[in-house]
Amino acid sequence: MAPSPIDVAETCDVCVVGAGLAGLAAAVGFARAGRRVVSAGASERLGQGRTVALLGPSIDFLDQLAVWTAVERRAAPMRGLRIVDDTGSLFAPPPIAFRAREIGRDAFGSNVENSALADALEAAAAAHPDLVRVAVDVAGFDFAPERATVTLADGRVFAAALVVGADGRASPSRRAAGITVSARRYPQSALTVVLAHARPHDDFSTEFHTRQGPFTLAPMPAAPGAPNRSSLVWAMSEAEAKRRVALDDDALAAEIERQARSLLGAMRIEGERGIFPLARQSVGRLVATRLALVGDAAHAFPPIGAQGLNLGLRDVKALIAAATASDDLGADAALDAYARARSADVLFRTTAVAGLNRALLADCAPVDLARGLGLAALGAIGPLRRLTMRAGVAPLFAAT
Repeated sequence: MAPSPIDVAETCDVCVVGAGLAGLAAAVGFARAGRRVVSAGASERLGQGRTVALLGPSIDFLDQLAVWTAVERRAAPMRGLRIVDDTGSLFAPPPIAFRAREIGRDAFGSNVENSALADALEAAAAAHPDLVRVAVDVAGFDFAPERATVTLADGRVFAAALVVGADGRASPSRRAAGITVSARRYPQSALTVVLAHARPHDDFSTEFHTRQGPFTLAPMPAAPGAPNRSSLVWAMSEAEAKRRVALDDDALAAEIERQARSLLGAMRIEGERGIFPLARQSVGRLVATRLALVGDAAHAFPPIGAQGLNLGLRDVKALIAAATASDDLGADAALDAYARARSADVLFRTTAVAGLNRALLADCAPVDLARGLGLAALGAIGPLRRLTMRAGVAPLFAAT
């Protein structure tokens, strides 16, 4: 009689499935907490002009993982945020500027290319003696009450007290555990690219609100021959995305400069560009037997307000705290504590981002009036503006 997979499994404390940024952070974090970790999944290199705006608490967490030092020199600080209403609304407020010094910070965070952060996390994973990195996709799961098993495509099997599902929006681990998901595809796509430009950004990120979605320029560090650089995430209709992706670099740069109102002067495309569809996705629950979801496996929404990876890193930090406080990392009590710690923040961020995106697309006078009054209030009322800045950077209230 052949042995069952659980009889031949290699054991570990935590198996992290998915090797994107949140997954690698989870693997390194659990290893640094003294756990034996397996990180499973092919390495991800997004490229295509993709950057991530890391907020202060995310940088602090990466510093705790001994990762930030390797990333910092390739990042640009974001000391200010400018919001410009470019919807054409009759109720459009004047541009609003937020400065980190108003809330006692040198910067809200830093903007860095995804590939630079991935390189640093991969290096940290490779260097830790308690972390085994297996760049092989997962073929199957068994979430038994006493322990979970993860079967890789090469036939290897790992038994773990806890499986961390960091395997993206399609999340095979979520599907195997029977966790329901609610998804909404928006009639938008986002263009991503890194730009060189004539005028300095002065460490400001600028977000233009347009009828097709946000157009966001975030500062990037200087490079040889390009002292002024920014990254762009430009949400637009699918028809416009299809048209613009076919433009040559000079024509696309000219359209970007026009949309930016020549704020940063003449533009030049650097490197490759990317297009990805926009969607909102939420899950019925963050945990199941021996499984906790983090990052895009747990939530996804349009790129507004620098919330995506920052939310995922807060997931990872909360999960490590909840799991390592228990003798059994994947016990129901530990997973329930994680879910309680994260549910309110995840719901608030996803609802707020989805609401703003819908408001931009609505082209409805009452909605425009409400949005315009809200932005005007942020510009005029100091305490409200500072409260909003603090809430944008980190949750105001920690769950217990």
